[in-house]
Amino acid sequence: MDDTGHWRNTLIKEGIDGVPFGFIYLITNNINNKKYIGKKQCLTTKKRAPLKGKKNKRHSIVETDWKTYTSSSRQLNEDIVSFGKDNFTFEILMFCDSKWQLAYEETKIQFEKEVLLRGDYYNGIINCRIGKRKQ
Repeated sequence: MDDTGHWRNTLIKEGIDGVPFGFIYLITNNINNKKYIGKKQCLTTKKRAPLKGKKNKRHSIVETDWKTYTSSSRQLNEDIVSFGKDNFTFEILMFCDSKWQLAYEETKIQFEKEVLLRGDYYNGIINCRIGKRKQ
C-alpha cells in the first residue's frame, strides 16, 4: 500500500491487492487543534445484474474513494475549504478487516476520547448499531 493519498500511514496492513478493508482515522486542524475521529472503507462490494439466463447477481470487490476522502462532517469539510487542506493532518489510527470491526472500533475510540463532551472535536454524533460479531 504505497499510495495513501493525503493519509499519513505509519502502520503496515494489506488486504486485497495491498488495500485493507478499511481504517479508523484522526483528522487534526493544525490551526485550532480541533479533531475528528471517523472510519472509512477502502473496499466495497459492487453488485451487478446477473448475466443473461442467470439468476444470481454478480459481485466484485472494488476500491472506494478513500485516497481523496476527507470526512462526512460538514463543519470539518467547510474548515478544510476555508483553511486549506495543507493545514490539516490526516492520520490512520488502525486498520480493520471487516465492516463490523470498523463500526465497533470507531465507536469505542469515540467514547474513549469523549468526543461528544469535549469542545475540541468536530464530532457531533456517535452513530452506531452493532450486533454480535459473526463467527
